[in-house]
Amino acid sequence: MKITRITFFILCMICIGSFVFAGGGGDSGRTTLNFWSWRTEDVDAYERLFRVFEQRNPSLRVVHTPYLNTDYNTILLTALQARSGPDLFMARSYGGMEALAQSGYMVPLDDLMPELRNFDEANRRGAISIESGRIYGVPMASQTLVIFYNADIYNRLGLRIPVTWADFIANMQAIQRAGIIPIGNGGRDGWVFETMLGNIGPNFYGANDFYNAARAGTRNFQDPAFITAIQRVHELAPFMPPMLMGVGYEDGRALFINEQAAHFIGGSYDAAFFTAQNPRLNWDIFQPPVARAGDTSYVAVYADGSYAMNSATPHRDQSLTLLRFFASRDTGEMHVRDIQWITAVPGVDASADPFINKVLGFQRNNTPHIMVVGFRYGQPTGSVELQAAMQGLFGGQLTPAQVARQIQEGIATWHTPFQR
Repeated sequence: MKITRITFFILCMICIGSFVFAGGGGDSGRTTLNFWSWRTEDVDAYERLFRVFEQRNPSLRVVHTPYLNTDYNTILLTALQARSGPDLFMARSYGGMEALAQSGYMVPLDDLMPELRNFDEANRRGAISIESGRIYGVPMASQTLVIFYNADIYNRLGLRIPVTWADFIANMQAIQRAGIIPIGNGGRDGWVFETMLGNIGPNFYGANDFYNAARAGTRNFQDPAFITAIQRVHELAPFMPPMLMGVGYEDGRALFINEQAAHFIGGSYDAAFFTAQNPRLNWDIFQPPVARAGDTSYVAVYADGSYAMNSATPHRDQSLTLLRFFASRDTGEMHVRDIQWITAVPGVDASADPFINKVLGFQRNNTPHIMVVGFRYGQPTGSVELQAAMQGLFGGQLTPAQVARQIQEGIATWHTPFQR
């Protein structure tokens, strides 16, 4: 049969398309598994982990492609809709993965990985579809929202760890008088405001009592207590960087790392990055301040993602081998040792790390990171509404009451308990 130049070109394109999906058909007989994540700061840790995996599985090779966290969801969804993309990927938790699971883009793992039954139920919940009840990923870690502070600045100014909101504001004022930016966080990336509200808000809106009532629909986001929580976060605006709406997440972290800002309101996932970028930085953490002395301080927690398999992968068996490795002690110990996560992998003791041990102590009084855990299961998500509205608040276009109304009206379009 004679092959025309056009036919030859088409055949080449088909081969190239297959090669792109698989991350390469192989390297000297090895199968290449393409893995995507949103953890650009953890590239070295994952490279070390994958070297261990490849030594134990010499027929397999892993290519890790990290994307900027703010771009990741769009890039991944576009690839999955085209039935291409990576063999395996980091999946967001709770409602962040629900649409992908319902659309058939993820492989359910219940029957393939019985070892997932040994994972803690709180971590498993982040990877379980509320529609099917099936689990679609290997849980990664538990994250906790905390406030980082520069211990050297505190010592130099004679400041104490704040317990109440009044204490916290007094510290901000003292730091500002010393010519230092009190808080590094800015407002260009809306999710930073979600982190700030998730961090500070529970001690003002009522933590678990409010979360459970909002899920049940007996209270909503226009509740006076939730508006108060929004107001408290807004009170921090004078202590944030100049031109704060132009300051992004990475800019804010840089201000803290370079000791130009005394605090960063973030999560346990920031710790290893701070140390790696400035080993001399003397940082520590404290729990969110409370309204009155004697009140319990709650920290917001959530299951942070899972390792999932693309249902379109041509390498299902090999991908399952990597997923089993993600569920092993090797991965759990990497989480603790290299990126200071409270790993979801059972049987891995994280308490030897002083930072993690302190976070575990904070977790004795915990509450769900409200929008991430409870209100991402429909469109518009609670996160989308909150982030946009908080940017409007800090930009001077909305009041706290208007922020609450915008959040409530958006979620009420799909959260059935709010429609009664």
